[in-house]
Amino acid sequence: MASIVVSRRDAGLVTRTTTDRVLLRQFLEQDRLFAAYAICDLDDREFSRTRWGGAFVGTDLVAVALEYAGLSPQPLFVMGRNDGIEAALRDLVKPRAAYVAALPTALPAVEGSYRVDPGPQMVRMWVDRSTFRPYPADTRRLLPIEVGELNRLYQLGFASWLGSGAIASGVYYGVRVNGRLVAAAGTHVVSSAARLAVVGNVLTQVEYRGRGYAAATTGAVTAELLRFCDQVVLNVRADNPPALQAYRRLGYQEHIRFEERLIHRVGTPWPGLPGPLRRFLTARKETDL
Repeated sequence: MASIVVSRRDAGLVTRTTTDRVLLRQFLEQDRLFAAYAICDLDDREFSRTRWGGAFVGTDLVAVALEYAGLSPQPLFVMGRNDGIEAALRDLVKPRAAYVAALPTALPAVEGSYRVDPGPQMVRMWVDRSTFRPYPADTRRLLPIEVGELNRLYQLGFASWLGSGAIASGVYYGVRVNGRLVAAAGTHVVSSAARLAVVGNVLTQVEYRGRGYAAATTGAVTAELLRFCDQVVLNVRADNPPALQAYRRLGYQEHIRFEERLIHRVGTPWPGLPGPLRRFLTARKETDL
């Protein structure tokens, strides 16, 4: 519950870091679907990897900036009033480079401290038990022992690496052809406490695309998650109509369009990203057909 006051006052705003998960959860629930990653990060398994900066007016939290630890550039999530977002990024949460998730209207606040790279808009889609439409197919849940094969599949499509713990704590399904894993889908984060989950790491080998395997594996993961979650969400690039249509067939619907952009702190040089760093960008990004 303790917070550390670290910054200046600005038009009634006070910025401070916080570890008050009750306060953060109440704020994030204002837009549960947009804030799905952040809400799941409040769980014990993820919370130690996060750092939260808040902007307050009196005792009211009006904006948050969440930095997730890991290889740089880190994921960064911002939500709330623009003046609060700008103050939190100026005073508290200051990664040299990050991959920010923000509403389009919040980009000017981010630009107060960061140079923002161009990029396509993302679509946050969601589904619940009332709208989900199963996709009948021969899929099988993957086990931690199969992590090596799963990582070999992902290396064919995007830079990613998963430990066996990610499969054990998440939900992964795959499709095999002649015994070979050719398609898979899984989860980025799952919160049983919040009854919320994010689907991701969806990939089909190029030569097997167009056969419905992405929809089949995503559908299998979604069905399992909806046994204990109230909503399941995923991200899709707005310029990927085939993926959008595939997920709509499963009952997913659009919630909001937002920005996922690589940002660089103003005044801090950052050369072109080496290949190994890009695995982190993809690890919490979009689904892929």
